[in-house]
Formats: sequence, C-alpha cells, structure tokens
Amino acid sequence: MTAVALVVSACASAPAEPRPAASAELVPVTLVVPDGLGAAPLDAPRQVLVPDGWTMSVFARIPSARLAAWAPDGALLVSAPGNGSVVRLTPDANGTASVAVLLSGLRQPHGITFVGSTLYVAQTHRVDAYAYADGAATDPRPVVTGLPDNQTPGLGGYGHVLKSVAVGADGSVYVSVGSVGNVSPDDLTATPPRASILRVPPGGGAPEPFATNVRNGTGLAIAPDGAVWTAVNNRDNIAYPFDKPYGNATESSLGQVIPAYVRDHPVEPLAKLTPGRNLGWPYCNPDADVDPGVQGSPQDFSDVPFVRDVQTNADGRLLDCATLPPLEQSLPGHSAPLGLSFVDGALPGDYAQGALVGVHGSWNASPPRAPEVSFFPWHDGELGDQQTLVGGFQAANGSRWGRPVAAVTGPDHAVYITDDSAGAVYRLAPPA
Repeated sequence: MTAVALVVSACASAPAEPRPAASAELVPVTLVVPDGLGAAPLDAPRQVLVPDGWTMSVFARIPSARLAAWAPDGALLVSAPGNGSVVRLTPDANGTASVAVLLSGLRQPHGITFVGSTLYVAQTHRVDAYAYADGAATDPRPVVTGLPDNQTPGLGGYGHVLKSVAVGADGSVYVSVGSVGNVSPDDLTATPPRASILRVPPGGGAPEPFATNVRNGTGLAIAPDGAVWTAVNNRDNIAYPFDKPYGNATESSLGQVIPAYVRDHPVEPLAKLTPGRNLGWPYCNPDADVDPGVQGSPQDFSDVPFVRDVQTNADGRLLDCATLPPLEQSLPGHSAPLGLSFVDGALPGDYAQGALVGVHGSWNASPPRAPEVSFFPWHDGELGDQQTLVGGFQAANGSRWGRPVAAVTGPDHAVYITDDSAGAVYRLAPPA
C-alpha cells in the first residue's frame, strides 16, 4: 500500500490547551542556574511550574541530551545521539555534575539501561551490552544487530531511527523499532519488522515481534510488576473518519483532513504490552472523544477504544478495530511522549508510585501542545490519569525555551530531567 503523506496548516481556531486530568496544584518557581551553566537559552530567567515546595535547578549542560539511566556507582548516564556519545555525569557537592564522555563514535545512541553492572546501549542499528566498572564501559557484546536505520538500503528517508531498550526481569531484551514514516504499512511486513517492539529472548537469539503496529514507541520501560509499557508517538494528519458533518460543515466531512480535528486526534498511547499486542497503526486510531466525531467533545484518556483510519482502512478489512483492546492510558494528540520511567517509592506523598513521561510537545498543532514532565499514578498494576509534574516550558504565544525528553529518579530522591532543546539536564527536588 502506498504511504499517505499529507501536510496541513495550523488552524487559528483550534481549541485552547486542555489541562491534564487531576493535576496537583503547581506553583511558578525560578529555575536555578549555577555559575557557568547559563548559556542560551538559560541566559535569561526561566520559570517552571512545579508542586508547591519543590525546586528545580540546572544539573549539567549536555547538547542533544536524550535518555538517561543511573549507573550502580551513582553516576547519571545520558545519551547524546546528536554527537554519537553517551556521557557520564558525576554529582558534586554543589548540586551540579562533572561531565565526561563514556562512549563516543556511536551511531546515534539513544536507549540506555542497566541490569546490575551491565550497561545496554541502543544505537540506531544495534544493541550492545557493556561491562561497566570504575566509571568505564568496556567489552561490548552484541545483543542484536542488523536493525533498520537510515543507512539500510532503500530506507534513506527513515523518520524514526532512534531506538530505545529495556530489559525484563527474566533477561529478555526489548527494543523499539519505529516506522519509516507517518504512514508506511510496508514496515509491518519487513524483516525484521519495523513499527514494532522486538524481544530478544533470555540468553540471546533472533529478535521476534513482541508488540506490533506501534508507530514509534520511543518510551519503553519495565513496570514494578515486570510488565512492559510503551509510550507512543502516533500519526499526523489523520482524516476525519465519520460519515457526518464536522463542526459547522453542512455535508459529510468523511475523509477530509481538518486542522481542528487533527490537533486532538489521534491520542498518544501509553500501553501495557502483552505478547502479540497490536496497537492499531496505521489502520486503527485510538479515539478518546466522549462524543466521537463531535467538535469540542470532551476526551477521556483512559480505556480508549479504536476507530478505523479512513485513509488506510476505509472498509475495515485490513484490521477490525473493534477487536483491539482499549488503551490503558493515553496523552492528548501530538503530545510527543518520549522517555518513560517508573517511580517505585523514590518520591514523597502522592508521587511515590507511578510513571514519569517526558512530553516533548507537538509540531502539528496550533496552539502547540506544551512540553512537560507528566506523572501517572500507579496502583495495582495499572496507571491512573495524567498529571503535570513540571510545566512552564512554553509561553502563551507558543514559543518554547525547553523540551523535556526523559525523567528518572535518582538515588538522592530527586528527579533528573533531560532537555534536548535547551541542551540541559535539570534536577527537580522535592521538599527536604
């Protein structure tokens, strides 16, 4: 099937930015910028919105900072795909860090995780396991090679080359492999399949699809109960899928690409994966509208059902959307969730158990979907509704000074946030 490529202009009449459900009361505080860390865009005072009594400061400046993991020696490792490196941040007594390059010359390293003293690093085309000791990563062992990226013959226009990695309690290695484009169904029949979460069995072996029809599951993490979760960047420029007028239209809007509809559709999945789970792309889209197809409908981001994609699956024959289990949780359309991690007792009060999601913010919406760090409370193996933990990166006119990618809790019970736009790592500290 031919990929569908559409571009639409922003719509000035789009609805105002919705607030995530059940957000705690947030207060503005000034971002603390230590001496020597105030290069642009942090050369002007910046305010963030955080829970009352919390503070946020700049921990380090790392160009292209993406995903992060704590090493067993107390250092924070951060991937920097823009310069092919993984850097090691060693906390100092001043609340900042010394920076050293741990690995260099890699092909856009992105996902990093630890199991004991073994460091897993996902490049665009492979995953390797390193022995980590004394602040060094040595003796790389290939876990999976030959993953598709933009150097694979015929895939020069690959739009989602960055890979993420997670390791289950049984030693299974999970790797996110994004789609080539916005709508590229050939991904699903490729070898190895793209738009999938692949699993390498314990002890090694060929990767096999664990979950499919996952457009770009950059957020990938293991929950406290051992379940695999993914946060997904969903498709752009979706056509209106209902045979009725939308908004003020007098005739059916079926199949039209309407900016006001595109802004809020489809929502971005936050899903618990089971073997063989299908997340619908590109044939079915999660629709959180309480009144499906009605402009201005409220949205319920939990237990979200799917509707057919009228451009790729008009008659429903390629995939029966009614057979797909609803999404456990989701984020508003074009939130662009990236990093995903779980909190298991490291934070105080209502934040003690849950998931942290770095929300990068949209390009394909007006007003733009604001970047933030989101928190989803965890209870009995399920995630509750989205809350904003950190906001304030975007002004009322849509301009931004930062875009969070990932958030992970540290051994000091603070949250460390990467920002690839500002080239920074922040330290978010709860009250002492």
